[in-house]
Amino acid sequence: MAQSQSQPQPRDRALDPLDLSLRQDDTALPAPMDAAEASPMAALGAARELAGHRQRSLWRDAWRRLIRNKLAVIGMVVVTFFLALAIVGPIIAPYGESEVVDVRLGRYAPSWTWPFGLDPNGRDIFSRMMYGARVSLVVGVLSQIIILIIGVPIGAIAGYFGGYIDNTLMRIVDVMYAIPQLLLVLLFVNWWGPGLTNIFLAIGLVGWVTETRLVRGQFLALREQEYVNAAKIAGGRGFYIIFRHLLPNSLTPIIVALTFGIPTAIFTEAALSFVGVGIRPPQASWGQMVGAASQPGYIQTDPHMLFFPVIAIGLTMLGFTFLGDGLRDALDVRANE
Repeated sequence: MAQSQSQPQPRDRALDPLDLSLRQDDTALPAPMDAAEASPMAALGAARELAGHRQRSLWRDAWRRLIRNKLAVIGMVVVTFFLALAIVGPIIAPYGESEVVDVRLGRYAPSWTWPFGLDPNGRDIFSRMMYGARVSLVVGVLSQIIILIIGVPIGAIAGYFGGYIDNTLMRIVDVMYAIPQLLLVLLFVNWWGPGLTNIFLAIGLVGWVTETRLVRGQFLALREQEYVNAAKIAGGRGFYIIFRHLLPNSLTPIIVALTFGIPTAIFTEAALSFVGVGIRPPQASWGQMVGAASQPGYIQTDPHMLFFPVIAIGLTMLGFTFLGDGLRDALDVRANE
């Protein structure tokens, strides 16, 4: 009996500091609602909600800044008009692409019947302009898609991994960049032969070097950011970080470069067709129409054959240029803060 009384009971034992702190926290009353709302976890949740709201409103704010830019709106209207013309133009054109109205009326001046006049073969220039819009815009858009498919991955790999990979890829880019792009396009077209498909393939396979250097520069600047280091610590691998974190933050310069690249491709196609190695007759192309109307004697006697395709090329390039400038200003968040 005496031995049992001498043994210490559990409640008489000394409490260690950790056990004591846990018991005190367990018996503490819940924090009031005001204190809970002011806690660090509540502040963190509010910050995440605000960041999500800003992310959702980024494109909406960019759209508002874009429509405030009058030149950008003009460019957007011009681009939309020519895109609509390329889609529905061949459907509403009064004549076919190579349909001859009357061979005896070659180089007929503009009139109510034929608003843009007739070419030397007696074909309606207005109808051929509508068909040519599709050719020019198809070349511009598809060549830029090829440039994005090739240039963005190579620039991303070179910019993120660096080192030997970066040096090897950029030396190849430097070699191709040193050769004039129009000369390379001419070589490809002469090798494969003229035609719509070969033209936009040649432009895309040559023009990706500029996009690669742009994406590489963006990735070199972004890979040192804190969120990239946090993704690496969390176990993110290279390609996951590229597509999940770096590429979305590089979309602004890529979109702007795409907008500026479309008129450049259109002008390249026009230059190829002008010298006779691009779109071949009877297929209509603005550049091919300019080349046909630039023969000696036509400019002085029948300027309408040259005027309308030149105006179409100039307006298209001007519209994309205005739109590209507006997108660059609208998507540059730091410049608008």
